[in-house]
Amino acid sequence: MPQNKPIAALVVLASLLLAMILRIVPLPQDLFFYNPDWVLLFLIYWAMAIPERVGVGYAWCVGLFSDVLTGRMLGQHALAYAVVAYICVRSHRRLRLYPVYQQMFSILLLLLLDQLLIFWTQNTKAASAIGIGYWQPACVGALVWPAILPSLRQVRRRYHIF
Repeated sequence: MPQNKPIAALVVLASLLLAMILRIVPLPQDLFFYNPDWVLLFLIYWAMAIPERVGVGYAWCVGLFSDVLTGRMLGQHALAYAVVAYICVRSHRRLRLYPVYQQMFSILLLLLLDQLLIFWTQNTKAASAIGIGYWQPACVGALVWPAILPSLRQVRRRYHIF
């Protein structure tokens, strides 16, 4: 069945909008470090599923919007998302063939790279120490990947996004 490209673009944007809403949901201080980067998780999925349409430029634009949304220095998320999207696009065929547990490990590495790039851009002027709590969102993101994968795959199939 042929796909409807405007609908496909709207579905991808709507899913990323949902991810941005999840990103800024206010959480108690105790749960703050357990909130993964939903936007990046959704971007990783779309970069693996349709790399010809969701790539580095798309990730850069979403990252700029995420910087504005979270009040970070402009370009932090853009750089991190673009690097992660580049890796996903370059290795999407391999990543899609992995079983879910191997994908979880790959997602963990990508999320850790994102956290490292964000830390690096935040602390270019002065070195600071980071605790174990800084890395927890990446671990939680890898753990929720098995729920995100079938959910977005079902959305992609429902709207015939191939």
